[in-house]
Amino acid sequence: MEQLGKWISNGTKKPFYTRRAFNINGLVKKATIKVTGLGQFILHMNGEKVGDHELDPGWTNYDKYIQFVIFDVTKYLKDGMNIIGAEVGNGWFIMDEEHYSFQLPPFMPPNPNPYKAFGKALVYSFYMDIEYQDGTKEVIISDEQSKVQAHPVIMSNVFGSETIDGRLNEQGWSDAFYDDSQWKTAQVTDEPPSGQYMEQYQPAIKIVDSYEASCISNIGGRRIYDLGQNMSGILAFEAYGNEGDEVRLYPAEKLDDQGDVDQFAKGWAMIDSCITYIIAKDEQWEPVRMKFTYFAGRYIAVEGAEIRGLIGHAITSAHEKHGTFRCDDVRYEKIYDLVEKAVEANMLSVHTDCPTIERFAWQEPNHLMAPSIMYMKNGRRLWEKFLQDMRMDQHTEEDFFYDYEGNKFSFGDGLMPSQSPCYIPNVLPVPGMGSFYDIIPWGSTCILGPYWHYQFYGDIKIIEDNYDSGMRYLSYLQKKINADGFINHGLGDWGNPSQILARENIETAFLYANTTVLKGFAELLGHTNDIEMLQEMASRIKDNYNAKLLVKHPEQDFYCYKVWHSEGEFQLTQACQALPLYWGLVPDEYEEDIAKALKYTLEKAGTFICGEISLPYVIQCASKYEMNDLICRYILKEQHPSYYAFILAGETTLGEYWEDNPRSHCHDMMGHIIEWYYNGIAGIIPRKPGFKEVSIRPYLPVTMSEFECSYESVNGLIRVMVEDRITGIYLNVQVPDETACRIEIDRLSVRGKEVIVALEKTEIVA
Repeated sequence: MEQLGKWISNGTKKPFYTRRAFNINGLVKKATIKVTGLGQFILHMNGEKVGDHELDPGWTNYDKYIQFVIFDVTKYLKDGMNIIGAEVGNGWFIMDEEHYSFQLPPFMPPNPNPYKAFGKALVYSFYMDIEYQDGTKEVIISDEQSKVQAHPVIMSNVFGSETIDGRLNEQGWSDAFYDDSQWKTAQVTDEPPSGQYMEQYQPAIKIVDSYEASCISNIGGRRIYDLGQNMSGILAFEAYGNEGDEVRLYPAEKLDDQGDVDQFAKGWAMIDSCITYIIAKDEQWEPVRMKFTYFAGRYIAVEGAEIRGLIGHAITSAHEKHGTFRCDDVRYEKIYDLVEKAVEANMLSVHTDCPTIERFAWQEPNHLMAPSIMYMKNGRRLWEKFLQDMRMDQHTEEDFFYDYEGNKFSFGDGLMPSQSPCYIPNVLPVPGMGSFYDIIPWGSTCILGPYWHYQFYGDIKIIEDNYDSGMRYLSYLQKKINADGFINHGLGDWGNPSQILARENIETAFLYANTTVLKGFAELLGHTNDIEMLQEMASRIKDNYNAKLLVKHPEQDFYCYKVWHSEGEFQLTQACQALPLYWGLVPDEYEEDIAKALKYTLEKAGTFICGEISLPYVIQCASKYEMNDLICRYILKEQHPSYYAFILAGETTLGEYWEDNPRSHCHDMMGHIIEWYYNGIAGIIPRKPGFKEVSIRPYLPVTMSEFECSYESVNGLIRVMVEDRITGIYLNVQVPDETACRIEIDRLSVRGKEVIVALEKTEIVA
């Protein structure tokens, strides 16, 4: 186990300052510190904040593992006395439930397995190595020589509320010559956190942009500010008043009909988040900044004392861009930005489902959205962290929960929870809705997440690390197969506007996908004993699926996949065609028919009528089978379901469902269209893992005359530029020298002009 110092505390559940003095005697060659504070910490040294991170460390199941952060602190040291200081706040380690904290809505049964704190008091630890120029070394650790003091943040709620008492501010508290005689000696905890220690290896949360708020109205004495962008962020401002006065800031994603902030989440709950500052001194402008949590929203209502210079610092872990897209139809660019901003706002060490209501690490986007995000952002280390969270939380036979009568029950070995880390487990099926804890498309991230990681980054270690947990999960799923050969206990096509969830079709298609992907993993790793078993299982699932679901359409001249349970009515959905088509469930002789069936469902609906579970497959299959014109029309529709409808409604991030005023105005779970921007419009299609071999097959939407798309692969930059001129269609392709590239121009040739290609050493196919 990695070594840290002693775990120290102020003995309470409230945030605290801590400082530890030490001396430097000699020239320092290098100094590094391993540090963590639970739930969140901010490191200081000699009066300066160390680094540019926010909200360290990453959220984890602290009973299983705890992240520490390594900083190079050489430049902060000086001769003589030095101070290592830190601010420590709640986070998920000990959740403070003042103001809004997640609660199940009234239509759900009460949760018999509520949140449990991970300790009795907030804790902090560090271990610093100092190497001097003369070769000697020294170690400084957190211990009984540390001192603690109450923090001005007197309440910090992980869901976004914070109360800061300016009267408790300690000016210069981390300077060497600050008088800490009134501070208390730190307590060394006799019950240290039980999780193993591990370096924080995913990208730290950082500020990616800052937005200055404008005061747009005054509603009943509340000043209403607009940041111009929905975000996850840190608020900073200056406050003015008299000692003891308060200023209260209420963030929200939307305004109500009167122009006031509207904190009600549609059909759910009032999100009464509030950032409160208590004035320290009379008639002085005082700087204020959030510390241990983040707000979510675009609009801010301000009550009480005066403020000025209100800024929202947008934060994310997904700050390293890997892709860009530009075109001359601004609608496509606005959709791209809409999704990208939603991705950034939901990537904060875990992949949240929304910054406002839940902040939970639901797992299904980590394979459904993986291609879209990995084209846009560097997701390599983020996905490694997401998958480690899943491995840590995978159930054993010993894991149990309580039912409504207080009796213990166990899911059994191999279950992958739908959330990971899961702080408020909603484990019992909701009447009429199904299980929210045990869902195949969610748990399947432990298999399909490594699949996409391998496709994009080509590192077989991701498969080695996750193979055993994937096999355990598949064994668990096998026990869920019913007498009809299907799995039907999940949520089906979650988010489908028509509410045709088709559980048997959807859940069983993912069972097949998991099986075939694991078979591919077994072949890569040389696990010969597993290959035959997985092949036999895949064949059995496929044969049963087609025997019971593949039928001739009663009115049309094609075969299709019917919805299994449709109460006597023949039902045909986009999801039920796309999933088997994508994952290879369709027998070769019926592939053309199923593509026709998919096109039929799309044209009949005139839009995407599918949920987040099937949408990436509907889009990708529509593109593969030459329906790009339909995709263009549907995403630009002015009414829902449509991406552009969000733009016309004034949204700056993607909504949760296809509707105006959705429950959450910042979800990335249906942002799958971005994958199509890269592999459908730009036509950047990997043929071998890690983009070692690619096809470039661009498509130019009818409303575009030019676009430029770039992707920074692990082998180097891939760029595709298309311009429709009078003299022809010009295609310029850039690929790394070591990347094999095949260009296909058939989708450009349909415009009836000569296609002029600029790229050497490439096979060009008409």
